[in-house]
Amino acid sequence: MSANAERPPAATIRRQRPSPLLITILIVAAIIGAFVLFSGFYADVLWFDQLGFVQVLQTRWLSMGVMFLIGFLAMAVPLALSVQIAFRSRPVYAQLNSQLDRYQELVEPLRQVVMWAAPVVLGLFAGIASATQWETAQLWLHRTPFGETDPQFGFDLSFYVFELPLYQQIVGFALAVLFISGVATLATAYLYGAIRVTGREFRISRSARIQLAIIVALYMLALGVSIWLGQYASLAMTSQGFLATGAGYTEVNATIPGAQIMAGIAGLVALFFIVTAIIGRWRIAIVGTALLIAASLVVGVAYPAIVQRFQVDPSARTLEEPFIQRNIDATRAAWDVDDMVETESDARTDAEPGALREDAETTANIRIIDPALVTDAFANLQEYRQYYGFAEQLDVDRYEIDGQTQDTVIAVRELDLSGLEEDSWYNRHIVYTHGYGVVAAYGNQRGPEGQPVFLQQGIPTEGALGEYQPRVYFGESTPDYSIVGGPEGSAPLELDYPRSAEEGSGNANTTFAEDGGPKLDSFINRLVYALKFQSEQIILSDAVTEDSQILYDRDPRERVAAVAPYLTLDSDPYPAVVDERLVWIVDGMTTTDMYPYSSHRSIAQTIADVTNANPALTADDIVNYMRNSVKAVVDAYDGSVTLYAWDAEDPILQAWTAIYPGTVQPMSAMSGELMEHVRYPADMFKLQRNVLGDYHVTNPATFFSGDDQWATPSDPTWSNAQVTAPPQPPYYLTMSVDGQDPAFTLYSTFIPRDGREVLYGYLSVNADAGGTAGEVSEDYGRLTLQMLPKEGSIPGPGQVQNNFDTDAEVSQVLNILQQGSTEVLNGNLLTLPVGGGLLYVQPVYLQSTGATSFPVLRKILVAFGDDIAFEDTLDEALDSLFGGDSGAQAGDSDVPPAPEEGETPAPETDLQTQLDAAIQQAGTALQERQAAYAENDLVAAAEADERLTAALADAIRLSAQIEGDVPVEGVPAEGGETPAPEPAPEETTAP
Repeated sequence: MSANAERPPAATIRRQRPSPLLITILIVAAIIGAFVLFSGFYADVLWFDQLGFVQVLQTRWLSMGVMFLIGFLAMAVPLALSVQIAFRSRPVYAQLNSQLDRYQELVEPLRQVVMWAAPVVLGLFAGIASATQWETAQLWLHRTPFGETDPQFGFDLSFYVFELPLYQQIVGFALAVLFISGVATLATAYLYGAIRVTGREFRISRSARIQLAIIVALYMLALGVSIWLGQYASLAMTSQGFLATGAGYTEVNATIPGAQIMAGIAGLVALFFIVTAIIGRWRIAIVGTALLIAASLVVGVAYPAIVQRFQVDPSARTLEEPFIQRNIDATRAAWDVDDMVETESDARTDAEPGALREDAETTANIRIIDPALVTDAFANLQEYRQYYGFAEQLDVDRYEIDGQTQDTVIAVRELDLSGLEEDSWYNRHIVYTHGYGVVAAYGNQRGPEGQPVFLQQGIPTEGALGEYQPRVYFGESTPDYSIVGGPEGSAPLELDYPRSAEEGSGNANTTFAEDGGPKLDSFINRLVYALKFQSEQIILSDAVTEDSQILYDRDPRERVAAVAPYLTLDSDPYPAVVDERLVWIVDGMTTTDMYPYSSHRSIAQTIADVTNANPALTADDIVNYMRNSVKAVVDAYDGSVTLYAWDAEDPILQAWTAIYPGTVQPMSAMSGELMEHVRYPADMFKLQRNVLGDYHVTNPATFFSGDDQWATPSDPTWSNAQVTAPPQPPYYLTMSVDGQDPAFTLYSTFIPRDGREVLYGYLSVNADAGGTAGEVSEDYGRLTLQMLPKEGSIPGPGQVQNNFDTDAEVSQVLNILQQGSTEVLNGNLLTLPVGGGLLYVQPVYLQSTGATSFPVLRKILVAFGDDIAFEDTLDEALDSLFGGDSGAQAGDSDVPPAPEEGETPAPETDLQTQLDAAIQQAGTALQERQAAYAENDLVAAAEADERLTAALADAIRLSAQIEGDVPVEGVPAEGGETPAPEPAPEETTAP
């Protein structure tokens, strides 16, 4: 056969050229993918730049980029060098067995690719891992001394918080690089004949021996450094003995010396491998390695175990005593409870007449409105429209009303788009963009029907808080994004608030007028956000103009977390009207888990209670140091975030402010009105009370015996018998503690950990920062622990609740109240240090089982010692409890009791409040009637009509009382006829 006959056809050997269409598709796909990736970064830049914190993003990206480059090079370069050196120094004429020949044939075509691609791929992984540690590197670069030293090595605490974590990461990374390089060198040397194993014979070339010996020597050296650093890390780890955290007797006398010995041996073994590289004998290196392994078993494991078992355990109390003291001192300092004031309290249990005379101001401020139960009352009386809503748990604050500080229950009227009847893209993102105003009620007052007495209410908003910007574009319940703003002079598109009949028909509209989000002033920006939110309407809608802004990431905690990622944020941002603006205040804490000898706590587990059942678990959940270092303020209208350095002496905050210069303002920039509303963070207080359950004990011997451990009582109002009751939350109250002037205070109680329901301690903290601009009250943050006599029998919250529930008279009244379709709800059980003892106060609410009902305050339970009282008002209950005269008046002393059925209510001092409530109830009933007719539910419509008629009748009667004529139901006013209800105004609808 000829050569031409053997040649395949030209069509067979011609290379297939890719289709131009395929190339075009691939290029377009690559461009789209790159733009999508770019759009995510660009949107972040726009968001941070608008907020004024773009340097936070730049610092993060630059740091991550540098760390990625360092990690990539630190892995890829040594690995590539190791492989290249092993390959280039291979024996040229090495005799390989058939199996290795086959391996070489398989590897050789791809050798160049593998030798360079493998280091690159592993370098990429190493770079990504390194980039995630940028914060550790930045803290090391900007480390700040604590000014205190550890009791074992005498280093400044900054070494453990800022330096040691980075050193450990560097050493760990080096060990990984050396291990991978050693494996790659070994594989290359074996594959290309530098290492040969024939039966019992082991041969290695001189070059491979030198290379492997040097790599192992470096590995041993890094291992020695790692072991040496481990002795320092033991100061923030659990000990083998009694201590929860820190080096105990065994660590100090066995583990730490053992680590030093092993580190020295590892360094010696590294030297042995260098000798092996020079002289070519492995025996000394192998013997050294065996010595290190034996030392790790004997010195690192066996000897500490023997010391613990046979020396420490039999005499643990005496041997561990100095180390327990270290743990106590460090824990109290790290959790900022070392300056706590401890007092002994006799705590009387006999309720004598006039006992509250010296606590008159505290008594007048006792809060009877439970913020966890009045949400429905706020909703029924103050929502007005189905697209508004209030938080499930309302907030407690204080305001100066008529020259007196008044505890208030406050809520923000936010958007609730789940109630929209016409849920279109236009309505959701263009029309319904914001909530409106706050609603605030007196904490110590109740209306005659048990409803809250509002000091700020209505739409438009009015009341004692004065004029302020009421629109809520940024809050805890907002749309995922809203598009706001428009050309000057154009018709406003955003629904502002529903007008009343007096103001005219329709709704009031508005246009966002400040700088609150990235601008949509270019096609690129619109396209970027259309991709981000997967909505082509952002490009197509004529409502989006060059003057439009897009608002997103509007939750106050999310915004603060974005601009200050180093802070652990309190779980409860709270609203306040400050300087004619509505703002959210967020407490930020700096934390670490490397404080020597301080005990660790899980933040999520510790702050969980009935008000915060499922707190978010973060990566830095386990900590052993905390400071409330930052107060953050988020404007509810424009979303601006301002960070104030609350604890400027905190070294961790100082380091972060050096990393992000200019992002945190000094405390001196805080206005006096803002200072009036700053409070002590509840989450930090929960962690401190948890720590003090053990560390209120400062005597090592008592601490070791564990016979004086305390716990937070379970919430006594918990009703789910199938689930363990969570701890009782701390409560904010204005009261006097330990003879101090009355102040806004956060408190909690302690019972013995064995479960007995008797009080052992009363912990409180002054939460009132004062009202001076830039200056905090010297009493703010003052922790006071009142130690109650253990030989006494002061009932705890659980026992008091049981006394309430089992009292014959109370049970009889509650049974009567629960007859029919009514449910009794127990409010928060408060504990106040008044009258020389502890007073318990619990509001009792009634709620109808109807769909539109809400809890109303009907009774007040009080207890002092074993004595209890149960009356319509707190003032009456206190007088009954303290022998007919408590010596002080409560805030509800002027509220008349609720009228009996069929009885005309007595005149009320605040008739306008009742009239407003009646009008609101009429509006609610009207909406329900219209909804019932729309659903063709004639029964529900008839019931709503009855409620509407009754509410209008009440409104007419109250209006007549305000004018001076007080007609009885069904009887006309003097000289007139019985007024007929005016027809209700028709409900307006949003555009």
